[in-house]
Amino acid sequence: MFETLSDRLDKVFTGLRGKGRLTDADIDATAREIRIALLEADVALPAVRAFIAAVKDRARGEAVSQALNPAQQVIKIVNEELVEILGGETRRIRLAKQSPTVIMLAGLQGAGKTTLAGKLGRWLKSQGHTPLLVAADLQRPNAVTQLSVVAGQAGVDVFAPEPGNGVGDPVRVAAESIEHARRTMHDVVVVDTAGRLGIDAELMAQAAAIRDAVQPDETLFVVDAMIGQDAVTTATAFQEGVGFSGVVLTKLDGDARGGAALSVRYVTGQPIMFASTGEKLADFDVFHPERMASRILGMGDVLTLIEQAEQAFDADQAEKMAGKLASREGFTLEDFLEQMMAIRKMGPIANLLGMLPGAGAMKEQLKQIDDRDLDRTAAIIRSMTPAERVNSKIINASRRVRIANGSGVSVTDVNQLLERFAQAQKMMGQMAGSMGLPGMGPMSKKARGRQMQAQSKKGKKGKGKGGARRPISSPALPPGGLPGGGFPGGAFPGGMPGLPPGQQLPDLTKLRFDQPGDERPGR
Repeated sequence: MFETLSDRLDKVFTGLRGKGRLTDADIDATAREIRIALLEADVALPAVRAFIAAVKDRARGEAVSQALNPAQQVIKIVNEELVEILGGETRRIRLAKQSPTVIMLAGLQGAGKTTLAGKLGRWLKSQGHTPLLVAADLQRPNAVTQLSVVAGQAGVDVFAPEPGNGVGDPVRVAAESIEHARRTMHDVVVVDTAGRLGIDAELMAQAAAIRDAVQPDETLFVVDAMIGQDAVTTATAFQEGVGFSGVVLTKLDGDARGGAALSVRYVTGQPIMFASTGEKLADFDVFHPERMASRILGMGDVLTLIEQAEQAFDADQAEKMAGKLASREGFTLEDFLEQMMAIRKMGPIANLLGMLPGAGAMKEQLKQIDDRDLDRTAAIIRSMTPAERVNSKIINASRRVRIANGSGVSVTDVNQLLERFAQAQKMMGQMAGSMGLPGMGPMSKKARGRQMQAQSKKGKKGKGKGGARRPISSPALPPGGLPGGGFPGGAFPGGMPGLPPGQQLPDLTKLRFDQPGDERPGR
């Protein structure tokens, strides 16, 4: 959504990087370009004025004028001010001292309140809570049915005593839901209220009545990030008529400029607490101002990437995988399929790579990445028998034809997958022995000595000419990198683009281990 703003700011900073010292004229010119970028992104004028004033004031400070690289200092200032305008720090839900905690959703019709209720319920459940969704939107056709369906998909309970479609009293339903939650041991109640196509007295009166009936601990204003400057007008009206304690941005995956939604925090003074980035229930997360600012400035969002990886990769499964490599059982196609499906759970590959620092330099390449490449690889592996997945060496020519026909690909595709996998399997097996395993720490001197002694007893394989021990070196990397799961050397599977200059992973082919006690390259 913020691609236009990111591109404009990147051009501004590119012009600054060539300057050894910034004059007042340079600062004014930079501030003017930033102002234009923010206004084009639909950021509210009061927020733009405050932002530019703060940047210019700090840019003329003594710390910048004496800095070795003034341009980097200006980028740092813009980043910090952007974090401030987005809220400064992450705000969590305030839980009630006595259950249940009541969360009321308010906003215009079409902002995505009902779907958001399901997303919030799913997120609360993942945090260890037992949420209850309340169908208090009795005006919109099929709103109650929609909430029931969404609740079922999220795996949470719903309280819907009235059929809706204009039938029933929403204030009474909301009030009764609190007592129902206490009886059924639900510790969080999420009340979905009705919306309108526009702001009117009836809407505000009903929302205020529900607020008075349930006394919510949090009132979240749900705003569509694509409605432009009207987001600020609507937020102001709701703040005056009903009041709210936090903002939720929806439809951040759209192609609108989105700046007006970010202005809501500055205009109302209330923090942005959550962000919805897609239609799926999993496309929902806590809003982190510093991470959003980092994304807008093209610095990546590594923390979010790590959190998604922790959710997708099971710790027990990773430990089991490490144990298999350590015991020489080897890395099989079945293991590879599990790792690839875990990566698939993290979301679109282009989005994951976009969180890496410097990803802004390869936007066009990221747009060309097709997740169907992973699906195609998974289809090839699933077309194999269990025996073929464990031991890929038994896959002869006739088996390859059968696998290709079963997965709807060519024999060449099957050959390429098996070739890359064989190279990766060999590399991972040797790395497990010579370097130790990720998460297990490097192999100790004593353990490495026992391994070498055991190898020397087996036909003296560890000795070269004249009885001297050969140095253990890392094998060559596969041409396409690890298929699917790993990305050594910055390479990605299926012809995916490499990382931008300076972001590649280290080249493991240059590591040698001649001395057991010294693991530095070249020693």
